[in-house]
Amino acid sequence: MDRNEPEALPPPGHAEIRVVAATPDTARRVAEVLRRCFAGREQRSYPTPGGGTRLHLTVDTAHPAEPARSWLTTSRPPSGAGPHAEEP
Repeated sequence: MDRNEPEALPPPGHAEIRVVAATPDTARRVAEVLRRCFAGREQRSYPTPGGGTRLHLTVDTAHPAEPARSWLTTSRPPSGAGPHAEEP
Protein backbone atom coordinates (compact mmCIF):
# COMPACT_ATOMS: atom_id res chain seq x y z
CA MET A 1 0.00 0.00 0.00
CA ASP A 2 1.26 3.46 -0.88
CA ARG A 3 1.64 5.70 2.17
CA ASN A 4 -0.39 8.39 0.39
CA GLU A 5 -3.39 6.10 -0.17
CA PRO A 6 -6.10 6.35 2.48
CA GLU A 7 -6.51 3.22 4.58
CA ALA A 8 -9.84 1.47 4.64
CA LEU A 9 -11.76 2.37 7.76
CA PRO A 10 -12.83 -0.38 10.14
CA PRO A 11 -16.56 -1.07 10.50
CA PRO A 12 -18.56 1.28 12.76
CA GLY A 13 -17.94 0.49 16.42
CA HIS A 14 -14.52 -1.04 15.73
CA ALA A 15 -11.00 0.38 15.99
CA GLU A 16 -7.72 -0.72 14.44
CA ILE A 17 -4.80 -0.60 16.85
CA ARG A 18 -1.13 -1.03 15.96
CA VAL A 19 1.43 -1.87 18.63
CA VAL A 20 5.13 -1.70 17.81
CA ALA A 21 7.45 -3.24 20.39
CA ALA A 22 11.00 -4.54 20.66
CA THR A 23 9.80 -8.07 21.53
CA PRO A 24 6.71 -10.16 20.75
CA ASP A 25 6.13 -10.66 24.49
CA THR A 26 5.85 -6.92 25.08
CA ALA A 27 3.37 -6.54 22.21
CA ARG A 28 1.30 -9.46 23.59
CA ARG A 29 1.15 -7.87 27.05
CA VAL A 30 -0.25 -4.67 25.57
CA ALA A 31 -2.78 -6.69 23.56
CA GLU A 32 -3.87 -8.53 26.72
CA VAL A 33 -4.66 -5.25 28.45
CA LEU A 34 -6.69 -4.05 25.47
CA ARG A 35 -8.59 -7.35 25.34
CA ARG A 36 -9.65 -6.87 28.97
CA CYS A 37 -11.42 -3.67 27.94
CA PHE A 38 -12.69 -4.48 24.46
CA ALA A 39 -13.82 -7.59 22.65
CA GLY A 40 -11.30 -8.39 19.92
CA ARG A 41 -12.04 -9.48 16.39
CA GLU A 42 -8.65 -10.26 14.95
CA GLN A 43 -4.96 -10.06 15.69
CA ARG A 44 -2.07 -10.09 13.24
CA SER A 45 1.64 -10.02 14.02
CA TYR A 46 4.50 -8.99 11.72
CA PRO A 47 8.26 -8.67 12.21
CA THR A 48 9.68 -5.15 11.97
CA PRO A 49 13.03 -4.10 10.56
CA GLY A 50 15.61 -4.40 13.31
CA GLY A 51 14.00 -7.39 15.01
CA GLY A 52 10.93 -5.84 16.64
CA THR A 53 7.29 -6.86 16.40
CA ARG A 54 4.31 -5.04 14.96
CA LEU A 55 0.96 -6.27 16.23
CA HIS A 56 -2.33 -5.24 14.61
CA LEU A 57 -5.55 -5.64 16.59
CA THR A 58 -9.14 -4.97 15.67
CA VAL A 59 -11.26 -4.26 18.73
CA ASP A 60 -15.01 -3.99 19.04
CA THR A 61 -15.68 -0.84 21.06
CA ALA A 62 -19.42 -1.51 21.16
CA HIS A 63 -18.97 -4.70 23.21
CA PRO A 64 -16.71 -4.43 26.23
CA ALA A 65 -14.87 -7.59 27.23
CA GLU A 66 -15.51 -6.97 30.91
CA PRO A 67 -16.71 -4.03 32.94
CA ALA A 68 -14.23 -1.21 32.54
CA ARG A 69 -12.91 0.14 35.81
CA SER A 70 -11.15 3.43 36.34
CA TRP A 71 -7.58 3.59 37.60
CA LEU A 72 -8.93 5.05 40.85
CA THR A 73 -11.19 2.06 41.42
CA THR A 74 -8.44 -0.45 40.64
CA SER A 75 -5.89 1.34 42.85
CA ARG A 76 -8.04 1.15 45.99
CA PRO A 77 -7.47 -1.81 48.30
CA PRO A 78 -10.39 -4.22 48.56
CA SER A 79 -12.75 -3.44 51.41
CA GLY A 80 -11.85 -5.31 54.56
CA ALA A 81 -8.18 -5.55 53.55
CA GLY A 82 -6.97 -3.04 56.16
CA PRO A 83 -6.21 -3.72 59.83
CA HIS A 84 -9.05 -4.80 62.07
CA ALA A 85 -10.38 -2.40 64.69
CA GLU A 86 -8.63 -4.33 67.47
CA GLU A 87 -5.22 -4.21 65.70
CA PRO A 88 -2.85 -1.32 66.43
